Amino acid sequence: MRAIAHPWLAPLLLAALLWALAFGLAGVGALPARRLAGLAGIHAGLALAGVVPAALLGLLLGVAVTRKMGRPLRPAADALAAAAQAVPPVVVVALAVPAMGFGWGPVVLALLLYGLMPVLRATVAALEAVPPDALLAATALGYTPFGRFREVEAPLAFPLVLDGLRVALVLGVATAAVGALAGAATLGTPIVLGLQNQNQLLVLQGAAATAALAFAAEGVLLALAPSARGVSAGAASARPEAVGQAKAVEYKAVE
Repeated sequence: MRAIAHPWLAPLLLAALLWALAFGLAGVGALPARRLAGLAGIHAGLALAGVVPAALLGLLLGVAVTRKMGRPLRPAADALAAAAQAVPPVVVVALAVPAMGFGWGPVVLALLLYGLMPVLRATVAALEAVPPDALLAATALGYTPFGRFREVEAPLAFPLVLDGLRVALVLGVATAAVGALAGAATLGTPIVLGLQNQNQLLVLQGAAATAALAFAAEGVLLALAPSARGVSAGAASARPEAVGQAKAVEYKAVE
């Protein structure tokens, strides 16, 4: 029951256990703890550098294709996101290295393309799930299109959008390990070193640390979800009153 009441607890516990394993290997032939912690910080920064633009682009596209003028663009946006998701990040990195050089650039591009579809799909689904009566009430009460989006659509859609952001973040953190192949210092570095030197402890340390960071990111966003659902609940609780007021306005207009 506690795990159900606090869905963030299990990911954070898993993250703690995996961090303990990764740092525990530091004294038995793997990377030192200080070096591993430094790689974790760089890894987190690299993941955010790719996920944040993907989230912004996915949100903007999702809002745009659910507006009246942007609906004809939805098939193209879906095709673009699906194509970006279909190309493996390793392939994107390999193709981008000749043009962008080694380092963060190719990895950020791969993470941006890979994280676009979850945010776009979640945003579209969330906005399309907003009850029509809420939109009708906002329109009848004189809200402008932007005001209706800000006061009604965004609060009701935000919890589902947050789920898409969580998926994109976890994918980004897990996938950023491929940055080691492009010369970026990440938690994939001990994995590559271990494969090159046939040191299974390094491989295990890198894999455990990468998984720990991904679980930690998921746990943090799950911990933020209750406040987001509280905002949504507040908007939803105000909806029946707004619908009643809207019907009253319509009734008076008919009279």
